[in-house]
Amino acid sequence: MAPLSWRHHTLLQALLSRGPLSERDFHALFTAISGGKNPATHQQLFTDTLMKINNELGYLQFDLRACINQYDGTVYYGVVNNISDEESKLGSKYSVPQIAFYKGLLEAIVHEAGNDGSITSIEALNVRIDNQVVIADGTQDTQSRLPSSITNFLFSQKEKTLTELIQDRWLAYTSEGKIGLGIRSFLDLRSWFRSNDIPSCEVCNEAGIKASTCSKEGCNVRIHIYCLKKKFPQRKASRACPQCATEWPQQEGEDEGDEEANEPGGEGQEGPSADPPSRRKRRVKAELAEEAEEAGPSTAVPRRSSRMAKAEEAASADASQPARSSKRRKK
Repeated sequence: MAPLSWRHHTLLQALLSRGPLSERDFHALFTAISGGKNPATHQQLFTDTLMKINNELGYLQFDLRACINQYDGTVYYGVVNNISDEESKLGSKYSVPQIAFYKGLLEAIVHEAGNDGSITSIEALNVRIDNQVVIADGTQDTQSRLPSSITNFLFSQKEKTLTELIQDRWLAYTSEGKIGLGIRSFLDLRSWFRSNDIPSCEVCNEAGIKASTCSKEGCNVRIHIYCLKKKFPQRKASRACPQCATEWPQQEGEDEGDEEANEPGGEGQEGPSADPPSRRKRRVKAELAEEAEEAGPSTAVPRRSSRMAKAEEAASADASQPARSSKRRKK
């Protein structure tokens, strides 16, 4: 098998040094190193390149993979470690209590009752870490056996760790200002989601951290917001749950006002009735009055300017047109 070329090394170096890259940035990098060949039009070349890299990374138990940020639907590429053991933890910059804090945050986020995949900052800082440490002998008196670094983990240390986890993209702020999973968590924890029985999306079969749920009590079907468009492409068609046939609820991320804005008489309609001549005349006068005030007292004159006269005449002419047309119809 031929060794990796400089193009393969460039892609790997970018991901290792810069961290996960969005699909747009990763495709742009691939286009630059492949002589202008865009992945959209050279899909086979793109696929072969990634397979070549993964074949070599497999010897090191690493993997180059893509995943979706479930909060905004953006695709990312990154390199992940496929082995999660004590030796691999030695390469982490985080201490034992910090890792325990992250595990507590992870469980609180994925098991959030509303399937929103996020918690508030207060909830995050109140996460316990003593139950994230396993005592080897399994005795009941575990509290006294906990390391002092766990029992003495201060509130200020939680705040600092939370900031670092967000900076390193293990966690992220959602659009609502809450704490959610970062793109590195989505990349690295795919096997963890499956082993912990996190319900998967009905469409893409990935863990439904941030997902829409069926409204029927007892039905556990989840669908990502961005997968709803694939499942129900026609807005006016049936939106039945694939398991219980209950009508699927409309989501916040789905636009509801587009059709109304484009219908006749809607808010998006433009035409003569949208701005009547009387309103246009008042607006012209208001604009000219503002100009006179900005000009200052030294430039103000008692008689009307030619511009004001012309503007008023034009507005008056527009206002008189409906009246004239109505007189012609009466005749």
